[in-house]
Amino acid sequence: MPVSDPLEQLIKMLSRLPGVGVKTATRLAFHLVTAPKDYPAALAAALTAVADQVEPCPVCGNFTAAERCRICMDPRRDDAVLCVVSRVQDLLAIDRAGGFRGRYHVLHGLLSPLDGVGPEDINLTSLVARVAGEDDVPSPVKEVILAISPSVEGETTVLYLSKVLGDLGPKITRIAAGVPIGGELEYTDQVTLGRALADRREV
Repeated sequence: MPVSDPLEQLIKMLSRLPGVGVKTATRLAFHLVTAPKDYPAALAAALTAVADQVEPCPVCGNFTAAERCRICMDPRRDDAVLCVVSRVQDLLAIDRAGGFRGRYHVLHGLLSPLDGVGPEDINLTSLVARVAGEDDVPSPVKEVILAISPSVEGETTVLYLSKVLGDLGPKITRIAAGVPIGGELEYTDQVTLGRALADRREV
């Protein structure tokens, strides 16, 4: 059955989404075609609103449609502890866990000298300013937690941040990495096992 041009274009656009292949895009497209007419219109309006209104928070880099994101606006948060992540998705994952009540800072990338990604290409200047404070107002940040994945780029970023931010005074820590709950040691890779042993603690 020939596919009409609008439907073909929809499949093409959906297949450009991360993790969506042509088969999944085709299934989604036909679902939209057969859905009630108000649903595609509502979806299109939501996509347009995101494109027009959502921007990085000027304070932390989280995505928001307001002047500042909901986390930066929350007065119950602890200003003394700042958690640094590479992506907004990581921020959401940590916050959903419910155990952290401090502030966040999103880098929107990781340092990768081989790919030409340097400190000026990620959200680093505002992070340094937050930790350093202003001339007449000292920074409330006492601890910076580096919640960054242990990839090659992640390790490069952690080393750089620990040097730059460490010179400003706060304690620099890193989230622990090791064997997941319910995981079997025999199926755990060597790097993860090594990190788990290095990060061991007294019980």
